[in-house]
Amino acid sequence: MTADNNRMILDLIEARFPGKVLEHDMPYGFLSLVIDYDSIIDIIAFLKEEPSLRFGFLTTCCGLHFPDAKQKFGMMYQLHSLENNYRIRLKAFTHYDPPVFPTLTGMFKTANWMEREAYDFYGFKFTGHPDLRRILNMDSLEGWPLRKEYPLEDPFRRDKDDKMFGR
Repeated sequence: MTADNNRMILDLIEARFPGKVLEHDMPYGFLSLVIDYDSIIDIIAFLKEEPSLRFGFLTTCCGLHFPDAKQKFGMMYQLHSLENNYRIRLKAFTHYDPPVFPTLTGMFKTANWMEREAYDFYGFKFTGHPDLRRILNMDSLEGWPLRKEYPLEDPFRRDKDDKMFGR
């Protein structure tokens, strides 16, 4: 994608949502924005419905965890306009624990499993999600394994003797 296309998309978003783009960058030509938490649905709906953009494909959404940051939880969304071959990355952050984000399942059916994955691994809640439950881990798993404070090894394992590994 060209820098001119990225600038045009950024200008459209900033004109429609003044002050809601908190940061922007274009690493490797990929337009990346940090947006206001309260504007997630409005901005993504605009990107999908704006006739000149038509970001109709949710490529991915995933959780982010930065335990030492002021707003330590975030969601990253990547959208693709198949008609225009535009791509965009959006990030939004919150300090709430557990983190709560609005669901995108009403706009993108593919958000269902991606949001369930963010719930399963980070403990994110999604308001309005139709079936928020674990998707990959066992229901009996306690905690959220992709959070940085989660122990790297299971302290309750009895089948492993660390002395065999030089520890």
